[in-house]
Amino acid sequence: AWPGQNTQPPPCWPGQPNTPCWPGTQPYTAPAMVPYPGILPGVWPAHPGWPYNPGQSGWPGQNPTILPPHWLPPTSGPLSVPYNLNLARGVYDKMMMTILGSVKPNAKMFTVNFLRGNDIAFHINPRFNEGGKQVVVRNHKIGETWGTEERDIKGPFPFAPGSPFEMKILCTQEMFRVAVNNIPMFEFQHRIRELNRIDRINILHDVVLTYINVETL
Repeated sequence: AWPGQNTQPPPCWPGQPNTPCWPGTQPYTAPAMVPYPGILPGVWPAHPGWPYNPGQSGWPGQNPTILPPHWLPPTSGPLSVPYNLNLARGVYDKMMMTILGSVKPNAKMFTVNFLRGNDIAFHINPRFNEGGKQVVVRNHKIGETWGTEERDIKGPFPFAPGSPFEMKILCTQEMFRVAVNNIPMFEFQHRIRELNRIDRINILHDVVLTYINVETL
């Protein structure tokens, strides 16, 4: 012991014999574990999926462990085409739409439009034979006037006649991001900025739809 220090153990709290206790302290009782809202036992907090977070549902490459709550119930098909879906909230940051379907065997093209009234805020148009080429055209249209087309994609043409596909469309504050069959394909900067007024989606032409879902990540 340091000089001048009492080598005897300090007194113990009543009921705790032979256990050194700091003088004057109260015995410590661990608080009961109260689950935090949204936490499941043995699972990290159940934040809805966010792109690139391992183990979360959401952007391609994620393995969903906890399904986020859907504000719009999924619909499964076969669904009639042309297909129309009203969005009560419009589009917004972290909204993701999933489309499952298949291309018709003799398809020429199909179209996904995000609409603001009669204007097209975001037009996705895979074409299977445009002068002998396969392209995915993106654009917007206000009134009768189309904007500048975008055609570059980050990989090979992702659709095939007679074959199924999964398309995910993620809305952020700045753009739409689109992946097909778990491969990010292109981005489209918002040209109509009032996202809450983009309140309808329609899907047209040579496609068979089996499942549509809208969720918040």
